[in-house]
Amino acid sequence: MNRKLLIRDLTLRDGQQSLFATRMTQDQVDRVLPLFRDAGFYAMEVWGGAVPDSVMRYLNEDPWERLEKIKAVIGDTSKLTALSRGRNLFGYNPYPDSVIEGFNRHAVQSGIGIMRIFDALNDVNNMKSTIKYVKENGGIADCTVCYTVDPKFRKRDRLKGILKGKPLPGKVFTIEYFVRKAQELEKMGADMITIKDMAGLIPPVKSGIIIKLMKEEVGIPVDFHTHSTPGYGLASLLTAIMNGADIVDTCILNFAGGPAAPAFEIVQIFCDKLGIETGVNLDAVVKINRELLEIRKELAAFDSYQIFPLEFDITKDKLPKEVDALFDKAIDLANERRERELLETTQAIEKYFNFPPPNENVRAAEIPGGMYTNMLAQLKQLKLEKLLPRVLEIIPTVRLAAGCPPLVTPTSQIVGVQAVNCVIDENNGKPFYTTNSNQFVNLVKGLYGKTPIPVDPAFRKQITGSPKETPYDPKDYKKQENPVLEEFGNVQLVQNEKEELLLELFPAVANGFLRNRIETGFMAEINKIEEEKRRKYEEARASFENLSEEEKKKRLLEGLYNYKWTSDQAQLGEDEE
Repeated sequence: MNRKLLIRDLTLRDGQQSLFATRMTQDQVDRVLPLFRDAGFYAMEVWGGAVPDSVMRYLNEDPWERLEKIKAVIGDTSKLTALSRGRNLFGYNPYPDSVIEGFNRHAVQSGIGIMRIFDALNDVNNMKSTIKYVKENGGIADCTVCYTVDPKFRKRDRLKGILKGKPLPGKVFTIEYFVRKAQELEKMGADMITIKDMAGLIPPVKSGIIIKLMKEEVGIPVDFHTHSTPGYGLASLLTAIMNGADIVDTCILNFAGGPAAPAFEIVQIFCDKLGIETGVNLDAVVKINRELLEIRKELAAFDSYQIFPLEFDITKDKLPKEVDALFDKAIDLANERRERELLETTQAIEKYFNFPPPNENVRAAEIPGGMYTNMLAQLKQLKLEKLLPRVLEIIPTVRLAAGCPPLVTPTSQIVGVQAVNCVIDENNGKPFYTTNSNQFVNLVKGLYGKTPIPVDPAFRKQITGSPKETPYDPKDYKKQENPVLEEFGNVQLVQNEKEELLLELFPAVANGFLRNRIETGFMAEINKIEEEKRRKYEEARASFENLSEEEKKKRLLEGLYNYKWTSDQAQLGEDEE
């Protein structure tokens, strides 16, 4: 009997978020849902991440309705999954248990079967509440260990640190570190573990070792998640499969590659050669991919690559012999742990399928692609892009000072913005940390949780005014106001708990979205009333016109109509009832 590998499809959440800024409309999603139902993936990631924010902000759609509509079509053929940031849920700031409980209860009730829970600091205590409430409501707690790399210091920086009497720390993010986190999460009640490599920085040999050790040390399923940005993704996914991963994350061909996850079709070819069953209906996948091509064309304005993958029907198209041989070669190289050659081979496979080449800047800087592009955009806005090399140079220093947080959203953005601030300060003749973002201050303060290594108390005092760590206190939380909208009939902005949660989690965006919805409903009601008046008017007019001239005159004289009579015509007044 062949080994079974479960596939989590990311197309409708992570895929479209990575490639098209989360701009798929409900109508576009609806077009592929019956096909996904036929495909029978183990799971489909369809919600969380940037979806709730984006569908309100850009599409004027209700996030809860999107989830419920997907569930109505998919049913129980695939488990629907979402992504959330533990105590932070979607933003930077922590939330009290009342908000965490309400969000997870409604998420599961609306269709989520698996909640993928991560914390940007890998602080497992920040995940505890979400684990509890997901499980209490019948969901599966998919607990994530975020993969990251150690700060990469130049030799002179290391020497400088030692000379100042502050030796730089040894290895922080070791293989043992990730396995230990998985063990901690299993003890806390995790139903499965995901090693989540959001930046695509995990090299293939290390990927295989981590998965193998996790399978030995934890007794629950292990999922592997990565991205293709710097060129490691496909090779690392292959070694994860070959070392016992229970589940892997992929996107369908036209929504795969580049900053997204590796393509399912390529993974399926590897599985066929390895004698591994995925249980996916390939005929349905071909139909989905065909429809995704049309949707991708419709999303061209948000497609930064404009590079379309090879048109490939996995049910009937044959690979050229030399390409098919690359798959066999990659398997052999993975077995032999010949990493450099393995990467060359898998990248050659992706080149044949016309995926974007590896992002060499991201690979060299060892930071997430989104962090890199955001820093560049921040500098370009100020016409200071020439400072980018210096920003990349000091990121390790900024990161180390802040307790060495993993480079994963949102801490990657916090560190990136602060590195830019420091270099701009330097460029203006000021000391580093003259300008600090509120998020960086809160990170150093301890508001977001425990950092992997302690923050130097002297540095904390410099940034926050106090050397003492200040953890999050739920008593400090201020609930969003629910104003009465007098202009729309004295209704409150928030009508139910789901809307209340949207306002708590996305205050600015949800405020505009909910106001717009109320205004639209209010105007629709007014229009309905006016339409009813017009209908009655037309009925009365038609009835009147059918009367004889004598009957018309008689009714007018009786005062039944507000009517101006002339010898040749009659006209109903506008105020007729």
